[in-house]
Amino acid sequence: MSTTSPRRVDYLRLSVTDRCNLRCVYCMPPEGVPPRSHDEILSYEELLVFAAAAVAAGITRVRVTGGEPLVRKGFVGFIERLAALEGLTDLSLTTNAILLPACAAELRAAGLKRVNVSIDSLDPERYARLTRGGSLTEALAGLDAALAAGFSPVKVNAVLLAGVEGEVDGFVELIRRCDVHVRFIEYMPLDRRLAADRTFVPAGILLERLHAEHAVEAVDGPFGLGPARYYRVPGARGTIGFIAGVSDHFCAGCNRLRLMADGRLKTCLFSAPERELDVRPLLGRPAELAAAIDAAIDGKNFDRLVEAPDSGRGMSQIGG
Repeated sequence: MSTTSPRRVDYLRLSVTDRCNLRCVYCMPPEGVPPRSHDEILSYEELLVFAAAAVAAGITRVRVTGGEPLVRKGFVGFIERLAALEGLTDLSLTTNAILLPACAAELRAAGLKRVNVSIDSLDPERYARLTRGGSLTEALAGLDAALAAGFSPVKVNAVLLAGVEGEVDGFVELIRRCDVHVRFIEYMPLDRRLAADRTFVPAGILLERLHAEHAVEAVDGPFGLGPARYYRVPGARGTIGFIAGVSDHFCAGCNRLRLMADGRLKTCLFSAPERELDVRPLLGRPAELAAAIDAAIDGKNFDRLVEAPDSGRGMSQIGG
């Protein structure tokens, strides 16, 4: 187990696919990403080998991401095996929720504890535009399925893009009506092909409006350590949070690793491709894999990256 890292690194984001059933404007180009063959993506067995080694190295929390994880066949069985790892205390999922009604109860029974649902707009037309054809009705049905299945907390992620300023009241109404926690996330231009026509919206703009119109109060993070800063709206069941990774970076407190679906390990969302580690050759060599994970943790950079390298990969390929 790693002991020399200056910060506790106990959180792994585990991407199981780079494919998605939506084409969100900030995540991938209209045509999607170049399809990878099955041989280029880690099998569930390989993902489990890595996850077990990561847990042995001190990882206690795993969030499964994509692309859209639910598009991969056999996902419920994978979650059941992942949840059984001794030492793993928290297992969560990030999803667009379109496919969640069909499997939410099964995922809960398999050991999944928490769900984050990506819904960038509560206006049907704007949602369809941002997702390039997605249905807000289907996404909200997925959100309802997560609540009905008993997941807690259920969080709603909304990327801060131009036009979101007009939706503050809608999201406030959502947390009044439902026991969900909305987090507004500043857009981070990882792939500059997608950033060219995106207008940066700082978290502070929405926060000012919330203070002025809804008398919000800052609260301590209700979900333990994490980058979000939370606010309570009087009378609401849930909270509003902000993840301001651009205007108020949180690099010094970062506690995570990321494994992409193709087997490349990132210690930072913004790290250049040449700093990634291909773990696939190590999966059959336990001692070397353990040493590599320890080295990644010990070598993690907690300093702010002033300018992110342009890797030419969107968020669906990196895994969030």
